[in-house]
Amino acid sequence: MIDSPNGFGRPHAHTLYPVPGQCPVCGEELHVTRLECGTCETGIDGHFALDRFSRLSAEHLAFLEVFIKNRGVIKDVEAELGISYPTVRARLDEAIRGLGFPATADDALRPSQVREERRQILEALRSKSISADEAASRLTALTARN
Repeated sequence: MIDSPNGFGRPHAHTLYPVPGQCPVCGEELHVTRLECGTCETGIDGHFALDRFSRLSAEHLAFLEVFIKNRGVIKDVEAELGISYPTVRARLDEAIRGLGFPATADDALRPSQVREERRQILEALRSKSISADEAASRLTALTARN
């Protein structure tokens, strides 16, 4: 279904927000049911799928931007974010899982890496650089890997 209101070319006064990929109530994947032109306000109703990246948290998206900007060079990602190799690897693995790809058997960390990663997650929570929900998610992912 397509509709086109009167007033073609009217400026759109709405602020554009990022599309949330998960329902804030139950956590399931959201589906887009309406698209609208910001200039003429023509609307298209239907059922549209979100891309895989819409499933990721803001923290995962920010990490992937840094990772891609640094062409996947982990030393450069470590330097830019001020985090260790195990933390870079863990965040990359979390993002991969968030995109819906399966984890592999070689994802398991050594006990010393697990301790270091857990310490860094708790430090990030203490310094308020991540939310409690994000810390819980990372700790759960860390536990699931080992």
